[in-house]
Amino acid sequence: MMDFIMVPLIIGICVAGVYGLFELFVRRKERLTIIEKISEKLDASTFEGKLDFGSYWKKFSFSALKAGCLMAGTGLGLLVGFIINNLSLMYHNDNWYRNELAGTAYGASVLLFGGISLIIAFVIEMKMAKNKKE
Repeated sequence: MMDFIMVPLIIGICVAGVYGLFELFVRRKERLTIIEKISEKLDASTFEGKLDFGSYWKKFSFSALKAGCLMAGTGLGLLVGFIINNLSLMYHNDNWYRNELAGTAYGASVLLFGGISLIIAFVIEMKMAKNKKE
């Protein structure tokens, strides 16, 4: 059925792969020449005392905290949506209404608890930043 598109598609993928391979080697050569030019101008004495790892901790990201709180909030939202779904569906016999209510309960609770968990992560991050400054 789609035989007319397979030949140009395969040729296009092969051409793109070969082009990517050549571009990879050309970029490598360019980077090596740039590194050689920079290394001629610099020596080790320029970096004396400038390698400070204390500045790394100032730029510390709380992405793990944010992701963990978001996942916990999403899980809690799914659980609350499931509970709402089971408690409210036993009173309705209409199948369309059940599907609409289930989608609304799951979506709203996941978004609500995910947002609340990100707010909690933000508050924790601000408290830790304040404690670090003191």
